Amino acid sequence: MKRLIPTLLVLLGVGLLVLPGRAAPAKKNVVLIVSDDHGLDLGCYGNPAVKTPHLDALAAQGTRFTHAFCTTPSCSPSRSVILSGLHTHANGQYGLQHATHKQAAHPWVQGLPNLLKQAGYRTCSIGKTHVAPKESFDFEEYANDGLMGRNTVRMAENAERWIRKADDRPFFLYFCPNDPHRAAQGFANNRPYPGVTETTYAPKDVAVPHFLPDQPEVRAELAEYYQAVSRVDTGVGRLMRALKDTGHLDDTLILYLSDNGIPFPGAKTSMYEPGVRLPLLVRSPDQARRGSVSDALVDWSDLVPTVLEYTGAKGPDYPLHGRSFLPAAEGRPAPGRPGRDEVYGSHQFHEITMYYPVRMVRNRRYKYLLNLAHPLTFPFASDLYESKTWQGVLKRGDRMYGSRTVEALLHRPRHELYDLEADPRELQNLAEKPEHAAMLKELQGKLRAWQERTKDPWLVKYEYE
Repeated sequence: MKRLIPTLLVLLGVGLLVLPGRAAPAKKNVVLIVSDDHGLDLGCYGNPAVKTPHLDALAAQGTRFTHAFCTTPSCSPSRSVILSGLHTHANGQYGLQHATHKQAAHPWVQGLPNLLKQAGYRTCSIGKTHVAPKESFDFEEYANDGLMGRNTVRMAENAERWIRKADDRPFFLYFCPNDPHRAAQGFANNRPYPGVTETTYAPKDVAVPHFLPDQPEVRAELAEYYQAVSRVDTGVGRLMRALKDTGHLDDTLILYLSDNGIPFPGAKTSMYEPGVRLPLLVRSPDQARRGSVSDALVDWSDLVPTVLEYTGAKGPDYPLHGRSFLPAAEGRPAPGRPGRDEVYGSHQFHEITMYYPVRMVRNRRYKYLLNLAHPLTFPFASDLYESKTWQGVLKRGDRMYGSRTVEALLHRPRHELYDLEADPRELQNLAEKPEHAAMLKELQGKLRAWQERTKDPWLVKYEYE
C-alpha cells in the first residue's frame, strides 16, 4: 500500500491539471509582420489618401505606437536588428545580404527563430528574409510555395496551411511581403496577382509629403507606391482571417512594422525622420484596452526582448541592446523600467558601393546626426537614383527637392542638430549655434557612450579624425 501512495499522488496531480473549469495555459504564439519600405502611409497614422482598412483595424484592436524607429534605414541591416536585438554595427550585417554585397551577421549571433526553437516553438518564414547566415536566423520551414511576385494573399494562404499542420507546439510566424519596395523603377503593379483585388490611385489624389517635390512624376510614383501599400494591407487582412479561422487570434501576439522608410530619395537610407520613423502596430491577447495609442520611444532593437518577454523564452548568452516594450503595448506598468529617453541609430551603407556611415541619437525633442564620411556626396540606393522622381530633378536641374535644397540633400556637414519641436522637417541645423552648444555636447556624449557600450568599430574615428 505504501508503494501506491506516490503513484496516486502523481495521478492526482495530473488529474488536477485537467479538472473541468480549470483552463490549460494558453499558447503564446507570435506573428511578426515586416513590410518592405513602408513609411507612415496608413489611415491610422493620419494619411487619408491611402486605403489601409485591415491595418487600421489592427490598430483599433491593438496599440499604435507614435514614436517607433528603425535603427538603420536599409533593408538587410534593419532586418538583422529586428531578428537579433543587436545594432547592425555589432551583429555584423553592415549592408545588403544578396548578390555582390554579400553582407552577413557574425556566426555567433543567435537570432530570434533560433531562440524560440530552443524554447519549443515551431518557426516559419514566408516572403523576404534577406539576412545571413542561415545558421544564425534558422527557421524550421520556409512556406514560399507558389509565391510569384507580390501575391500577399497567397502568402497568407500558405501561412494558414502551415498554422493548421498537426503540431501542438506554439508557433512563430515571420511574414514579410516584398511590397511596397520598388521593383526596379516601378512597384510591380504591372501584373495581376490571383486572389488580390488591386486598389489603384489617381496621382492627383495622393498626399505629397514635404520632403518630396510636387511634380507629375512624383505623384505618379506615389500612386504606384500606394497601390503596393494596399496590396500589403490586403495580405494582412487575409492573414488576420486565417488566425481567426484557426482559433489563434486571441492567443497570438501580432506585430506590424516596416524595415525602413519609403523608397524615395530623402527617406530610405537616410537618418532623417522619413527614413527612420515608422509604423508599429501591436495586438496582444493580454491588452488592458483595445485601440490605445502609445508615445513610448521604441526602436527595432526592442523587438527581440519584447517577444522573449511575451513567450518566456530564454535570451542569448550575450546582452541585447534593446528592452521590451510589451508593457507599453499592453497598457500596464513596467516596475523598475522607467520610460526610455533616447533611441539610437547606426548606418554604414546600403549597397556595398554606397559607404556613408552615420550615427544618430534622438530624444523627444532633439536629434543629433554624426556624418562620419561627410566629405563624400551622399549616395542613393540604385533604385532610388534611377527613379523617375530623382531623374526628373536631374533633368530639370532643380535647386529644391521638396522642402530641402538639393545641395543640402547631397552634401552634409559632419554634425547635424535639429530641434524637432520647432523644426520637425529638420531644415535648420543648430550644430554651429552657440545657444545650442550645451545640447550638442550632451547628445554627443550620449552617442559616444552608446557606441562604447555597443562596441562600435567606428569609434576609431574619434582617434584618427
